[in-house]
Amino acid sequence: MNSTAITLQNLTLGYEHHPAVHHLSMALPSGSLVAVVGPNGAGKSTLIKALAGQLRPIEGEVHGLVHQRVAWLPQQTSVDRSFPITVQDMVLLGLWHAVGALGQFTAAHRQACHEALGAVGLHGFERRSIDTLSGGQMQRALFARLMLQDAPVVLLDEPFAAVDQRTTDDLLALLHRWHEQGRTVVAVLHDLAQVRAHFPLTLLLAREPVAWGATADVLTEANGQRALCMQEPFDEHAPVCEGTHQRPFAQAVSA
Repeated sequence: MNSTAITLQNLTLGYEHHPAVHHLSMALPSGSLVAVVGPNGAGKSTLIKALAGQLRPIEGEVHGLVHQRVAWLPQQTSVDRSFPITVQDMVLLGLWHAVGALGQFTAAHRQACHEALGAVGLHGFERRSIDTLSGGQMQRALFARLMLQDAPVVLLDEPFAAVDQRTTDDLLALLHRWHEQGRTVVAVLHDLAQVRAHFPLTLLLAREPVAWGATADVLTEANGQRALCMQEPFDEHAPVCEGTHQRPFAQAVSA
């Protein structure tokens, strides 16, 4: 069994103290390739934001990320495509950890950017403005930025939404390379056939954990029906979550 990369202990997440994810306890093995699935409004993106450090828990803790660099790819709809920046400059931001606020990008940095863009099929796009890119090209560029971040933990929120099949296949191949390199990859996905084909471990979430473990064991008809029954819309008038007890979830074995 691999060592544990991330441990969630009685984690409750939400907005203005109203919970979107309730009492989630689980351990993700280091170097695992994990899909997070569930109905709309199940709390999947909320969980990814918390792992990325963008959302403070209402209750509970996240262990294992404090001393690890984390690369986070939010949903593409959250990226401002109108911002006047070239593809090269956007991808170079992946080297922020190496350069810092006052540093300058060197010729070696630009060469690394050139190689990353070539790896995702965007050779020659360096000087293009990001507002000229198609959805698939933009996602390729964002993956090139992830490559330069060179983080041991990669978090992806719907990385293949509104992306053509060829781009999806190419980026899935990149995820598998990261997995082979021992990186921990967690992705929010909707295509269950894609999850079954490419992701050894799956968390099925419906505001509360429905199932967690080997994908074939999680993506069953019974679990799917249970997730749909547990789904409920966000209620801004719901009471504040008290979180008085923990609901443990079994630790998955390494795939």
